[in-house]
Amino acid sequence: MKRKFGDRANWRRVTQRKFASRYVENPYFSGYITLYGIEALREPLWKTYGRHTFRIADKGYSWLQYYPKDAHYIITAMFDDRNEIVEWYIDICKNQGVTDQGVPWFDDLYLDIVVLRNGEVFLLDQDELDDALGRKVITPRDYGLATQTAREVLHMIDAHVFPYFLMSLNHCRQGFELDELWFGESGGVQ
Repeated sequence: MKRKFGDRANWRRVTQRKFASRYVENPYFSGYITLYGIEALREPLWKTYGRHTFRIADKGYSWLQYYPKDAHYIITAMFDDRNEIVEWYIDICKNQGVTDQGVPWFDDLYLDIVVLRNGEVFLLDQDELDDALGRKVITPRDYGLATQTAREVLHMIDAHVFPYFLMSLNHCRQGFELDELWFGESGGVQ
């Protein structure tokens, strides 16, 4: 199981970045929200899902990430240099927390869900989860947590009640800033 950090400080592809993190607690959302801005990188990052290939990291791209309190998933909304959504990436995780420096982290449980802007949904890395269980890297309880969490998230997506798609688009429309996370006049997530 790999621990991943919101500031992606060890991501060698990106040579210049901006990072902001803020804890938010209001009726709409409780947890950390981070904004990762790519200012310079060695080469763009492309991903293929089904028949679609997308550039998910390049100069001017921003990744808005939600760490919902007490949840077993992390949501990343990836925006291009025109602030258009590229995709939403949902990491299933065992735990999440924050470093002494205020950087959110999570312990990745292998399964991921990708939602493209056209609405297509992909469940990824079931083979990695199965392999981790077989090698005893994770426990049967971890395996159950990952599969149950993914099932619940997929159900929320299918029922159109997963709030993070609209929330991230609203944040982008409101004009988030890299130097200071900005969430509207009230200071709250809407």
